[in-house]
Amino acid sequence: MNITSTRARLLPAREAYDYEYFRERLADPDLADAGFAVALIGAPLLAVPVGGVRRGGYASFGHVVDALQARTLLGTVPGFPGLRVRWSRYRDTCHTVEWGEPAPQWWEEDAVCGRFFGYSADAIADFLRQRSQTPSSATCDPYSLAAT
Repeated sequence: MNITSTRARLLPAREAYDYEYFRERLADPDLADAGFAVALIGAPLLAVPVGGVRRGGYASFGHVVDALQARTLLGTVPGFPGLRVRWSRYRDTCHTVEWGEPAPQWWEEDAVCGRFFGYSADAIADFLRQRSQTPSSATCDPYSLAAT
């Protein structure tokens, strides 16, 4: 099965739609520059490599073929060890491409997960402050500061 496509490509990190978002929140903002914009159909999204205190990462994709293409593309560049696709059990939910160490379990504290993904202490504190103010926090996604 050929999972590559002319539409799937890696672009420089600064071309990612969410580049500034990650650059402002990572403990080591240079990791954003070391990443790549994964361009499929929609806006290119940043894939941030492991390094420094960042031990793993992930990106979500709506279609299995997109996740497979992203995994193939990221496998050609440094900083994305142990690439794997985590299949969603549900047809209408995103599949993820993960890299680096396995992420903490969903029940871990948000701060533990934030440190694992390499966010700064200020970004983690801001996330925790915002999360504690939302009425649905008890049932929200377990540790999603954002797709990384």
